[in-house]
Amino acid sequence: MKKPFVTLKQLQKITQEYPTPFHLYDEKGIRENARKLKRAFSWNPGFKEYFAVKATPNPAILQIMREEGCGVDCSSLTELMLSDAVGFSGSEIMFSSNDTPTEDFQLAARLHAVINLDDITHIDILKEAAGIPETISCRYNPGGVFKISNAIMDNPGESKYGFTRTQMAVGFLKLKELGVRHFGIHSFLASNTTGDEYYPELARILFQTAVELHRETGVHIAFINLSGGVGVPYRPEQKPADILKIGKAVHRVFDEVLVPAGMGDVAIYTELGRFMLAPYGCLVATAIREKHIYKEYIGLDACAADLMRPAMYGAYHHLTVMGKENEPCDHKYDVTGGLCENNDKFAIDRMLPKIDMGDLIVIHETGAHGHSMGYNYNGKLRSAEVLLKEDGTTELIRRAETPADYFATLDFTGLFQNKH
Repeated sequence: MKKPFVTLKQLQKITQEYPTPFHLYDEKGIRENARKLKRAFSWNPGFKEYFAVKATPNPAILQIMREEGCGVDCSSLTELMLSDAVGFSGSEIMFSSNDTPTEDFQLAARLHAVINLDDITHIDILKEAAGIPETISCRYNPGGVFKISNAIMDNPGESKYGFTRTQMAVGFLKLKELGVRHFGIHSFLASNTTGDEYYPELARILFQTAVELHRETGVHIAFINLSGGVGVPYRPEQKPADILKIGKAVHRVFDEVLVPAGMGDVAIYTELGRFMLAPYGCLVATAIREKHIYKEYIGLDACAADLMRPAMYGAYHHLTVMGKENEPCDHKYDVTGGLCENNDKFAIDRMLPKIDMGDLIVIHETGAHGHSMGYNYNGKLRSAEVLLKEDGTTELIRRAETPADYFATLDFTGLFQNKH
């Protein structure tokens, strides 16, 4: 069974100050995990983790990442602005976007971020918008399907991202002519893999491609970005990925493929959002309603506006009824939110202890792509974010939205004039 990183006693104290629902983050766990990742790739002198801002775009979280030596991976204008405000600059920022607006490229260039181009047509667009820098990266899409041990992991051929193999060579030569001196290769072929095979298999594909491109174009490949894809065990029966084992396996492939080709100076980058944060965040909610019709329903004060993944993907998130961890799971519930959508369910036919009104419910693994995917459908207001600090104290790192926030972008002027 999954164990929350917070106790009932702690939550009871926290909820006296911050009403539910809220997302709670574990600073101690975040820092320990960041250090473990760094150890896993310490064999590579140039290694750097570029935390995916989209996973948890909060300055307090980004500051922790910065203190642990991480960079940031940004995909939009506002993510660049947020990272800049926290203090990231230059090569600490990787800008990976698609269908990229001109102003986004321009801000990335002003910040001297490492720009990761998604398409060959973006070369001319970037040249016109902001000029071509000396260091640049290109996102590679090998097409087809991606398999590990005959198991299909994903279908890159159906993905909207990246250059084809032919376009990579053409693009590198064009960028070389435009003055680029240092090149990077980036690719993302599968999402949320909890086995240990994904990164080594991806690394082999990218390392071999790097050797080929170096021979074909003569360019200096400075770094290879393995991006994200290393996942977390959302279900209790799943085993977590062993990042230390993964790091050793990537090291072996590095020595087998890149070193003999005279490319042992290549730096390895990662862009892990889910792995870095998901287990170290939870959504805390209160059971406020129950309904007994064709099924048994428990209604929370949280909804899909606070955690979209179950509604959007049918994703599993483990639930703990705080204080009842050792009681038998002998009640079958659908655990729901209050949206006017039937997919607003955190759990379906979930066996849990008997839930009473007022019980605190912890929804696990919401530290990444939890609060960040929130929205305001039905006029619902997004929840607060709270940091559980290493010393046991708490800090409000994002207040809950208010009706004033919801109405702030609307113009009522004409309506009020007509009314009065």
